[in-house]
Amino acid sequence: MHRFYISPAEWQPDALVLKGREHHHCTHVLRLRPGAEVTVFNGRGELATARISSISSQAVNLECTAFSQQLPTAIRIVLAQGIPKGKLMEWIIQKATELGVAEIVPVLSEHGVVQTFDAEKKQQKWEWVAIDAAKQCGQNELPTIRRPQPLHQFLKENDTTSKTSIKLLTSLNPEAVGLKKTLRDLCENGKKPEKVLALIGPEGDFTSAEAAAAKSSGYLSVSLGPRVLRTETAALYILSALAYEFF
Repeated sequence: MHRFYISPAEWQPDALVLKGREHHHCTHVLRLRPGAEVTVFNGRGELATARISSISSQAVNLECTAFSQQLPTAIRIVLAQGIPKGKLMEWIIQKATELGVAEIVPVLSEHGVVQTFDAEKKQQKWEWVAIDAAKQCGQNELPTIRRPQPLHQFLKENDTTSKTSIKLLTSLNPEAVGLKKTLRDLCENGKKPEKVLALIGPEGDFTSAEAAAAKSSGYLSVSLGPRVLRTETAALYILSALAYEFF
């Protein structure tokens, strides 16, 4: 059954309507007609099965036939990702959404590719990448996509230290402790955190000064193994490991 997204601001179970991009996808790409059954979600765990009742040039009107609520995940995973070149950030956001990440923060750093872009437009593009990924994989909770921000700003805004959160910094330092051992030590006796922050460097990794700043903010350096991974591979690796460990 085809899935569509309706924003929380427009989510009205008694009057579900597809507009804009979703209207185009429904009518011009999939060519659905009145009577077709679809599912719709609002990215906040609410899901409805519906039937297309009518179609106009601007809207697809739906009649809800069943409604359900997905419980939020007990553990929030936040990915702070050094922005890579090209469209790799879109790929990372797509996979992070599929893996159930709650929040994605694009991070600007010294070794990151220098990019000039409209932050608002880029954020909107990334949000639609997440929506498309959620539509495809059956995820009903969308991650919050933050605007790109410098590493020092991210560290300052997430500087609180809590026994219920874990902060991880992927590192190429040979002294970094393996991710598996770190998680086992932190979660001994079955303890699970409420929040995990994973900080991934860009191509070229963080500078020594940036890594030191992260450690001063409570981040633990973790190794992802003996091989040097590309930044997008590192993101997929740690998110998959965290999903396996906590979900």
